[in-house]
Amino acid sequence: MTGPSGRVAAGDGEDRPLSVGGREVARHVHRPELEPYVAPRPYLHPVRTLGGTPVTDAAPVDHRWHLGCSVAIQDVAGTNIWGGRTYRREDGYQDRDDRGSVRHRDFLVDEPDHVVTAHDWIARDGRVVLTEERDVRAAPGDGHWVLDVGFALRVAGSEPVELGSPGTNGRADAGYGGFFWRLPASAAALEVRSAHGQGEEGTHGRPSPWLAVTADAGSPSSGYTLVFLPGDAATAADPWFVRVAAYPGVGSALAYTDPVTLVPGEALARRVRVLVADGRRSPSEIKALAEAEASDGIAGPVSGWGGRA
Repeated sequence: MTGPSGRVAAGDGEDRPLSVGGREVARHVHRPELEPYVAPRPYLHPVRTLGGTPVTDAAPVDHRWHLGCSVAIQDVAGTNIWGGRTYRREDGYQDRDDRGSVRHRDFLVDEPDHVVTAHDWIARDGRVVLTEERDVRAAPGDGHWVLDVGFALRVAGSEPVELGSPGTNGRADAGYGGFFWRLPASAAALEVRSAHGQGEEGTHGRPSPWLAVTADAGSPSSGYTLVFLPGDAATAADPWFVRVAAYPGVGSALAYTDPVTLVPGEALARRVRVLVADGRRSPSEIKALAEAEASDGIAGPVSGWGGRA
């Protein structure tokens, strides 16, 4: 169903393939039918290498609210738009029946390698608390492809909106929220490194110009490498959220230790670029890939957005 100016109207419920050179590399699920407990929201899954190896997981048994590659925040003015239980300083994680959702409203761009969508972030009481514009692109690389995900959040009403996380609510080293990528549960041989360290302990909770994950996907011959890079200055200042031992996941945390207040008339914009490659790349190859892609990338926020740190 097509709306004004050729845009696909919000009533069209079909998922969208994301392609590079005619090859599908990801699936854009914009109207998922999910239980309220997981804070339903648009996401990308499965994301695959050019060779077809899946590099995301969705609704895993351990955290069924982890949805491929998505944008989610656990505390949006008191509403959990992350899913699962909510953490509070006084009594830890509890099922508080406070979950909201992100609702797809419209396609602004709908092309095989480029999707721009408009979303409403819905509070527990049904109010639209934030609006979002999300820009997702797929581009070819040299033996890999690049996923570019940018999002801009704006206040829907007339009052400021505070964004928080378990970290801002008292749980140390758990400041997740924003861009999040759930890795496949089969990634038993997961290795993670950044410009500053290795392993979960050496990469978690600090900014870095790049962060790389290598893993075997069932066998060494089907391994993959992901290199995450900040796409703008605001994202570059955010710490990486890394989990390996409890479950495999990587995020860019926008409210890690302190809440972020979004005021009417301003946008909070973040952007992450991910190099998706077949095979387990060596540390030297990863560094070269990261440096080459960073030099080719866009240093500032997406045109017209304007970041807020």
